[in-house]
Amino acid sequence: MHMSETAPVSVIVPCFRAAATVADSVASVAAQTLLPAEVVLVDDGSDDNTLEELRRIERSYPQGWIKVVVLPRNGGLPVARNRGWDHATQPWVAFLDADDTWHPPKLQMQMEALAADPKIMLISHDMNVQSRSDPAPKLKHPVKVHIFKHPVLTVLISRRPFPAASMMVRRDVPFRFDEKRRRCEDFMFWSEILLRGHRCARINQVLASWHKAPFGAGGLSGDLVAMQQGVVDVLRTLHQQGLLRWWQWRLADAIGFVRYIRRHVITFMRRRQNLQLAERSA
Repeated sequence: MHMSETAPVSVIVPCFRAAATVADSVASVAAQTLLPAEVVLVDDGSDDNTLEELRRIERSYPQGWIKVVVLPRNGGLPVARNRGWDHATQPWVAFLDADDTWHPPKLQMQMEALAADPKIMLISHDMNVQSRSDPAPKLKHPVKVHIFKHPVLTVLISRRPFPAASMMVRRDVPFRFDEKRRRCEDFMFWSEILLRGHRCARINQVLASWHKAPFGAGGLSGDLVAMQQGVVDVLRTLHQQGLLRWWQWRLADAIGFVRYIRRHVITFMRRRQNLQLAERSA
């Protein structure tokens, strides 16, 4: 990697029991066509060999490019992201989970969009689910930057317009992740920014990937219940803060419930398909 030109970005990577995947995540940052100025790896109280792996990764890159922050106990994603944010030195902060990866043009395309529109406070992009061994998706032309001009409508009907691993935000934005939340903290974070009138944008390109089974292929139904409870609580909080009117809050609740039922149906159908495949191969 060549450090001759870097973007004014601090990349924050929360790590909990991530020894098996975090090296790939950091490698995807090091493979950027425009490198960030620094990477902050936060060991979130891991009880395995994650910290040893973070130290090894730190030594394998140019001195000072990677910072390792160690938390004494596990606090969850919002705590780890916020503590990493405390150690960030650059004007922009980007987020990457320790089991996700970026595609090479991500930072360069985001910085180009910011240069063209300096009023943007938060910028994201599309993401997909794919194997770690698959190549990055080809860019789709024309490249467009969508500005969210209807904040309430975005909260009501959009499906994950700001995935955590896609978000880049100004370091001095007057919001942080809610450390009391174990779920939907990213939803609360971007909703506050958007609903309080800050300019938010999204690039119409897949520039990062999740590496997990498709939704509904695994996991417990209890996870769906917890996620739904998290969404309901975020919407209630936004209403209590005066950011959603009563009817907007209730409409958002209704839309969320429909999605919740749909997810249960998808989960049931995929598990049934997996069971049928297992029976055929037995």
